[in-house]
Amino acid sequence: MHLLHIPSFPHSLLILFHLILGMVIGVPREIKSQEARVALLPSAVYQLIQRGHKVLIEKNAGLGSGYPDDQYVSAGATIVANHTEVFSAELIVKVKEPLPEEYPLLRSGQILFTYLHLAANFNLTQALMESGVTSVAYEMVTQGRRLPLLEPMSEIAGRMSVIVGAYFLAKHTGGSGVLLGGVPGVLPGRVVVIGGGSSGINAARMATGLGADVTILEVDLERMRFLDITMHTAHTLFSNQTHLDELLPQVDLLIGAVLVPGAKAPKLVTRAMLRRMRPGSVLVDIAIDQGGCAETSRPTTHDNPVYIEEGVLHYCVANMPGAYARTATQALTNVTYPYIELIADDGLAVATQRQPSLLSGISTHNGKLTCQVVASAHKLSSQTPSFV
Repeated sequence: MHLLHIPSFPHSLLILFHLILGMVIGVPREIKSQEARVALLPSAVYQLIQRGHKVLIEKNAGLGSGYPDDQYVSAGATIVANHTEVFSAELIVKVKEPLPEEYPLLRSGQILFTYLHLAANFNLTQALMESGVTSVAYEMVTQGRRLPLLEPMSEIAGRMSVIVGAYFLAKHTGGSGVLLGGVPGVLPGRVVVIGGGSSGINAARMATGLGADVTILEVDLERMRFLDITMHTAHTLFSNQTHLDELLPQVDLLIGAVLVPGAKAPKLVTRAMLRRMRPGSVLVDIAIDQGGCAETSRPTTHDNPVYIEEGVLHYCVANMPGAYARTATQALTNVTYPYIELIADDGLAVATQRQPSLLSGISTHNGKLTCQVVASAHKLSSQTPSFV
């Protein structure tokens, strides 16, 4: 078993110890519906193997992103035939949270590094605690006020929200028939983005690029100043219920881009507020991974992405970036690889000392919940990881 920490070893000897023995890293094929991303590029696998580690890739794990098995074999990876075998690894690197059929494959002494979004998923939280696995959530790794492992997926989801929103506004898809950019002599469609973070600003960029009339609702005044300087054709408005109520009757596309790191998204759009929107309007709830920011939001899939509530089309796909799997895989590996390398080289305990931002991502350890915001969401207790 790969040791998390050996206090009696000098730090330089500990690093040498890990490099000599190496760590076994497993990359499963994602089994979530229409999830084609993969957690590591072949180039990243090559770098890990050059550092003395062993990488197990489940058969066809990268195929949906355009990376066939032979590219991983050329990089030095071992291709394994099934899920169970790849989960024998000490470090499991995924894209999406484990599904119920994967819960029994997790075990104590193992490290799981992936997106988790536990505040909106009590069953997964409970399963991770019962397994004893040390789980590290991409979306909770924090550097200052930044979430570096969440940002690239937020950027993709933000840009994508306008693409799918514009598509479902078409009459043949059930929408109102409004073209967001308008045409000469016809006013453009109106887009309201709730939240001016990474996903919100990328949604606004795409919408203004199409020629839509864009308003961004935000509560952080410094962020609004930044948006006002950088988004010359978009409007900013302080986010509160009164302002949202005033905007909704004229909105064609409403984008929920609210984020409270690690916590459940606040329900800013009630059912009664939704009734104020015109029939055929579209709501894209990017916050659905964290429970959604509308009272009427519930997770959907790429297979069946929309439903109608109160006359409004809801797009609430929980893995939006999976639709653009190749771009998303490249963007994700760019930011996760340095952390994976650090954990593989040094073990998690030492890695958190060298890169303290990792500590904020640890969600469960040795059967205990270690993330306060997740604990609050589920009314559970939390504690600091025992190796800190």
